[in-house]
Amino acid sequence: MPDKIEELVRAALAAAQAAGELPEFEVGDLGFERPADSGNGDWTSTVALRSAKLAHRSPAQIAAVIVRRLDHDASVERVVVAGPGFINFYLAAASANEVFRTVRDQGRSYGRSNVGAGQKVQVEFVSANPVGPLHVGHGRWAALGDSLCRVLEHAGYDVEREYYINDHGSQMDVFGHSISKRYLQLFEVMGERACTLDEARAALLADREAYVADEADERPQTHPLTNAFNEDLGDNAYGGDYIVDLAVRFAESDARRWLAVAEDERMAEFRERAYHWMLESIRDTCHDARCDFDVWFSERSLYEKGPSGISAVDRALARLDELGHLYRDEAGALWFRSTDFGDDKDRVLIKTNGDYTYFASDVAYHWDKFQRVDHVIDIWGADHHGYIQRVSSACEALGYPTQFEVLLGQLVNLLRDGHPVRMSKRKGTMVGFDELLREVGTDATRYTLVSKSSNQMIDFDIERVKRQDNTNPVYYVQYAHARICSILRRGAGVSAEEAAELGMDEVSRRAVGDDYDLSLLTEPAEAALARELSEFGALVESCARDRAPFRLTHYAEELAGEFHSFYAVCQVLPGKGRPLDQELSHARLAAADATRRVLALTLEMIGVSAPQSM
Repeated sequence: MPDKIEELVRAALAAAQAAGELPEFEVGDLGFERPADSGNGDWTSTVALRSAKLAHRSPAQIAAVIVRRLDHDASVERVVVAGPGFINFYLAAASANEVFRTVRDQGRSYGRSNVGAGQKVQVEFVSANPVGPLHVGHGRWAALGDSLCRVLEHAGYDVEREYYINDHGSQMDVFGHSISKRYLQLFEVMGERACTLDEARAALLADREAYVADEADERPQTHPLTNAFNEDLGDNAYGGDYIVDLAVRFAESDARRWLAVAEDERMAEFRERAYHWMLESIRDTCHDARCDFDVWFSERSLYEKGPSGISAVDRALARLDELGHLYRDEAGALWFRSTDFGDDKDRVLIKTNGDYTYFASDVAYHWDKFQRVDHVIDIWGADHHGYIQRVSSACEALGYPTQFEVLLGQLVNLLRDGHPVRMSKRKGTMVGFDELLREVGTDATRYTLVSKSSNQMIDFDIERVKRQDNTNPVYYVQYAHARICSILRRGAGVSAEEAAELGMDEVSRRAVGDDYDLSLLTEPAEAALARELSEFGALVESCARDRAPFRLTHYAEELAGEFHSFYAVCQVLPGKGRPLDQELSHARLAAADATRRVLALTLEMIGVSAPQSM
């Protein structure tokens, strides 16, 4: 509809200029937008305000001339000049209501656009070290990143989801040593207590539980095994329960095989095998969260030598050197002149001892990305804010000054009935994302984690999110969808079981029929519902443009609210003692079905299901 109105306005402007009522000038954007207050029309144009200087007339005079020259169109009921020169368009009911038919005709394609023009965009998110299970913070990046990808796809981008596996560096050795020590302790306990492996596992876990409970370390005698674990590894260890469970797996599969082996050999074996176990666990957790990646990129691969003996890191650094952006200091360290690109200091790539820095990996990794895609979006935790400039500088130096962007995400405060859930990195008591998914459910978890802008902290109250009432936003929205499905089933005369077999699109076809008169929908609540549905396409574009999928949750709640208001005042089906004109019933069923489809589509874009019954 805005396209049609724009044609009318451009034709009116041309006619006024041809008649000498306005001077010749050109305006590119006519400034069409939705008024915040529906009392100001369905659409408004600021063309008169935008062209005042060009025409040397007041906006009100320009607006009056344009309105006078507008051709009559049946879709527009009236046009009003308001304020300093706004041109407000009020659509005829039949025209405004056509959105119901459009939604039903287009189905899951409704709201699609080509603003992305097929641009190949890669979104890299989650990217946790494969040395432990994903925690709740990682879960936020999973929900945010995947939802953003779904939005971008609907807006016409060619999207690639990528997980960067941080499997190179000292943390991998720490991981291996941690499992090795727990493995040795299992056999130590079995020998000292003459117990089974399961009993030894229980002893280690009980000891660790006592360590966690002893917050100030005032009762070391209650957790000697964990104390020994920390002392042997110099407090540089991964201490979660999952490390004990990994050690048990080795004890079960390999028995005593690794007891007499040198520590470095045992560590290397445990590191490599457990790494793959953890990575598989991470994949499973992401899948359970409805977040599947197209590419799992290993940091290690950047250091693998090809047939020529050159690694990807070597090639990237050679490219920077070729471009004149590297230098060596007196001690022999290799530096990148990042200050040439706005960084506050130059960055070291290879230390004096020959070790590569983590930044060297990032340089090579992002250069590799740009060989595959047109644009890169990284989602990082807010604690990485200081890292943005150096990576941006490297991308610019390599020839990609505008193709790299970072979204920063704030943390998640996990609560239970308003009280903080205790977590300690040192004690290894982080809450696993998989645990949260099991307790709360994927729908409520994803909805809640997407519900705020990435730069806002989220208070995730487990008990509140689990509530099955209208105080819980995800329940409120899903209930609206289920309620519409129930109405359509009754309209079609089918049971829930039959509807599950037929599919709701077929159920709605039977309920509504193929021919319905939308001009019968003249109630304010019907107009409000049509208006809300017509805003979906612009919403998707704004979510894609601003990287803001959280707006979808707000929209879903507003749409659900509009439907509940509509249903409260507009009878949809005839009932006992409540007759209803059949044609009006079909039109209202069509409006309800269009709402169902957009609710389902909105929920799908944030990775949440749309239940047919609740």
